Amino acid sequence: MMSLNPTEPSEPPPPDPHSVPSPEEHRTTRFHHIGPYVRLARPDHWFKNVFMVPGILLAFFFDRTLEWTPAAGGIVLGFAAACLIASSNYVLNEILDARFDKYHPKKHVRPLVNGTARVSIAWGVWIVLGLAGIALGFLIDPRFAASGIALWVMGLLYNVPPIRLKDRRYSDVLSESINNPIRLALGWYATGVGAMPPLSIILAYWMFGSFLMGAKRFAEFRHINDSDRASLYRKSFAWYDEERLIVSLFFYAAAFALMSGFFIARYRFELILAAPVLAYAMAYYMHMAYKPDSPVQAPEKLHSQKKFMLILTVAVLLCAVLLFVDLPDLRHVFDPWIDPPAYP
Repeated sequence: MMSLNPTEPSEPPPPDPHSVPSPEEHRTTRFHHIGPYVRLARPDHWFKNVFMVPGILLAFFFDRTLEWTPAAGGIVLGFAAACLIASSNYVLNEILDARFDKYHPKKHVRPLVNGTARVSIAWGVWIVLGLAGIALGFLIDPRFAASGIALWVMGLLYNVPPIRLKDRRYSDVLSESINNPIRLALGWYATGVGAMPPLSIILAYWMFGSFLMGAKRFAEFRHINDSDRASLYRKSFAWYDEERLIVSLFFYAAAFALMSGFFIARYRFELILAAPVLAYAMAYYMHMAYKPDSPVQAPEKLHSQKKFMLILTVAVLLCAVLLFVDLPDLRHVFDPWIDPPAYP
């Protein structure tokens, strides 16, 4: 027979020590929540800011009054600001590309595509990173800050409708690769130099970046290997084919050669000795673009390509040395055998 008097509640069981999260589990949980947003910022892509280094070297070449020690602080802060602004652009790219990335054989696992990150929080990360990078830029130099703003604005033009340059043929390559000369300007102004870099090297650097980006598009197109699916991932692929991409690569490489040749003849003839190594590096890069599942699709992983990294390292070091080591007899080797007629 059931008693009408309620029974006394039993004492709760003692807590199981195994149910209390350990410090390691706390850290794992925090990273589980924060990690996707860190991946949105793509810190593994920060290496692209190495394209600031030529700007730094050129600043020291053109202004021999610069000293490394006083300039070091601005250079370090400059790299930090560039990383923040670039990460802001990467977050924006991830937000606006999520609905297209699901059609890509590799990018469909990105945080906003697989649901491990929230779009509302990603928008906040985008604006905070961008403003932090630009604010840091103003601490370095107003011209540096202006270049940083240009880098951020290019991220908007590249990603945001209705302009969204990444969906337009050839503009997708040219608009993203213009970040190369912007990074050159960031490196240049981080040293404190006030004048602009020469236009010839700005154009050459732009075309060099276009060659690299065009090779990436070519490798992506070959990897997807389905025109209809490729156009769902990137609208410009609806018009591209292998022939058009290769022809554009010839244009970018030729324009780079012409502009860099003008710079060499005008400012630093010794750099002509680095031309064969640079040409070999570009040729080998194109060779890699033809490989199945080409590493050119993910430049942040190129460090695993030992032969290419060796060629690139030799080319960069050779350019750096030739920029500052005078070879006065070299120009005589290329002296004309016959002079052009004098103008009246």
